[in-house]
Amino acid sequence: MSESEFPRPIDERQLTAKGISIEATAAERKALARRFGIVAIHQLQATVRIERQGTALAATGRLSAAIVQSCAISGEDLPVRIDEPLALRFVPAREIAAEELELDESELDEIPFEGHIFDLGEAVAQSLALAIDPYASGPEAERVRKEVLSDEAASGPFAALAALKKD
Repeated sequence: MSESEFPRPIDERQLTAKGISIEATAAERKALARRFGIVAIHQLQATVRIERQGTALAATGRLSAAIVQSCAISGEDLPVRIDEPLALRFVPAREIAAEELELDESELDEIPFEGHIFDLGEAVAQSLALAIDPYASGPEAERVRKEVLSDEAASGPFAALAALKKD
């Protein structure tokens, strides 16, 4: 199992019908924010129910997070709430013999694990990473767009042509 900022190893042999809730500590949230290149993660938790499906384990539930990221346009701090359904599928790792691997659509979201232990925390962290909007924009974005675009138009490569057209 690889090193994770949010390790929550679960032994499949210890699973019960009861749901599992996990929550990141302050140190884990700080490390994940650094990993994902965002300002902060103030809260990260997930609640899942895990059921066996043959040799696979299906985890369904909810991911909840409160993050602060930079606006893609202005760079200002932008608080964001994330509340998304989780659907994870853990499968026993298998050797890949083929040089070229082709996956069925159903295999794209499988998370392999070795032995009897899988890392629910890392799977939740990866789900959070996918939920973060890399192009999120805040309330100052439109003003910054106008300022930057008007400056570029006045001094950009076509500014001389625009001046000739006015004459």
